[in-house]
Amino acid sequence: MAFSRRFFVTAAVAATFAFAGLKAASAIETAYSDAAFKAAQAAGQPILIEIHAGWCPTCKAQKPIIDKLAAEPKFKDLKIFRVDFDDMKPVVKAFGAQMQSTLITFKGTTETGRSVGDTKEASIAALLDKSL
Repeated sequence: MAFSRRFFVTAAVAATFAFAGLKAASAIETAYSDAAFKAAQAAGQPILIEIHAGWCPTCKAQKPIIDKLAAEPKFKDLKIFRVDFDDMKPVVKAFGAQMQSTLITFKGTTETGRSVGDTKEASIAALLDKSL
């Protein structure tokens, strides 16, 4: 039995909507701005600051771990702000980060934890737990 073109188009559209629905239930990654960060802090939200560089292999290893953890229901309110290590030097300095692959968590205005160069799912999960 041959599949029609309509079948494949319908399947692709259904898969797209299914994926979009899953992503909507997970944590929100937001472009960093001082205003957005301060608003999340004022709302008392759990926050992850991800100091990231596109060329960094450790950052690339962290990304799928963070994405997987962020999809867990307990992290649905987590706001993730990615700060580009190379292009946002004043912000990197303001957070006191010395290098890329730095992860910093907050609960509202209080810093609750930080790690550098960590690529272990269990310890990144423990770090994110501190923001809840």
